[in-house]
Amino acid sequence: MAYVFDFSSVLEYREVLIDGTLKTLTLTAIGTVFGLALGILGAVSRAWKLAPFDRIFTVYVELIRNTPFLVQLFFIFFGLPSLGVQINEWQAAILAMVINLGAYSTEIIRAGIEATPKGQIEAAQSLAMNRAQIFRHVVLPPALLKVWPSICSQVVIVMLGSSVCSQIAAEELTFAANFIQSRNFRAFETYFVVTAMYFVLAIAIRQVMIQAGQRLIARRVK
Repeated sequence: MAYVFDFSSVLEYREVLIDGTLKTLTLTAIGTVFGLALGILGAVSRAWKLAPFDRIFTVYVELIRNTPFLVQLFFIFFGLPSLGVQINEWQAAILAMVINLGAYSTEIIRAGIEATPKGQIEAAQSLAMNRAQIFRHVVLPPALLKVWPSICSQVVIVMLGSSVCSQIAAEELTFAANFIQSRNFRAFETYFVVTAMYFVLAIAIRQVMIQAGQRLIARRVK
């Protein structure tokens, strides 16, 4: 018997899909802001050998980059309460995404910082600029511009990885898909629609970040 497709049974839950999409975008936005901030701190510490933070960030980066994101999420959500740290599913999801993106962006941004010509730094020093001013005006903007495409790709990867947060009942897009499929029993249609939504989100986030990089970073470098 031929299978009869019925996408209307998925669209009946469009409000659930929209809510899940907005929550996925919220997770991604918060994770990106704080993850990149953490990555900048880690990159500076490692590139400029700021003891003891360089060693701390080295261990942190290696630990996160060599363990699965799902295990990190479970450790935060199930492990921390065992130590007396009470945390709900949204706090755990955000913290896991920040920590994960922070580790990867540390290495990405560090590569950009280390690619800064020494002549530029020496020129800034000759102008009596202190270390903070050199970093803010001479080192960071060109470094971010060099690695911005890689950062954009990593943010998209983190957004897609947020789907595993449904495993701790964080009500993002994949959680919404699981909920809908459990009601309409239309697995193919449900996950087809959600796959298409993730694809659109990935393209949109990449384009937004590229435009943001051109407006906020490229202009400063010029």
